[in-house]
Amino acid sequence: MSETTDAIGTPQEVGDAKSGRYAAHVSLRWSDMDAYAHINNVQFLRLLEDARVIAFRDWFDGGGAGDKSLLDEGVLVSRHEIEYRRPLGFRHAPVEIQMWVSRVGGAGFDVAYIVTDPDGVGDDLAGADRPVYAVAETELALYDFASASPRRMRPEERASLRAHVGEPAPFRRRRR
Repeated sequence: MSETTDAIGTPQEVGDAKSGRYAAHVSLRWSDMDAYAHINNVQFLRLLEDARVIAFRDWFDGGGAGDKSLLDEGVLVSRHEIEYRRPLGFRHAPVEIQMWVSRVGGAGFDVAYIVTDPDGVGDDLAGADRPVYAVAETELALYDFASASPRRMRPEERASLRAHVGEPAPFRRRRR
C-alpha cells in the first residue's frame, strides 16, 4: 500500500495487491433484463450496490469497527465509473462480484469491482479465465445523517477498510 495526496492535499492510501478481494454472490432478477435480452446497463449499478451492502455488513459490523454499521451512520455514493466488457444474459445462477477497497482518504474511500461468474457457473472456468462482464469503481463519501454533513473517517473504520485494500480497478481505458 502506498500513500499519495488528492487535489487538495489530503493523504490517500492506494493499494497495489490482490490480497484484499472479497466475493459477493448477487442474484439476477427477471426485471433486470432489457429489450435486448441481457441485463440492462443501469441494473449493473444495482448489482454493485447489493454487493456493497453484503460486504459492508461483513467489513464493518464484524470487522473491528465497533457496533455501528457504516450503512446506519451514513455513506453516500459520489461517483461511479463502469466499463462493460460483455453482455450478461438473465439466468437463475447468481453473478460473483469481486470487490476491494482501491483508495482510502480522510472522509471517503473507493471500492473497485469485477463482475464475473462464480465457480461452477457458465463454462466452469476458474480465476482469470472467467468471463468479465464489467469492471467498475465507486467513490463513497462518509456522511453524518444526524447533522446532515460530511464527516471524517474514524480510526476503526480505516482499520476495517485497510484489511480489504487492493489495486485500482483494472479498467482498459482510464479517464483520469
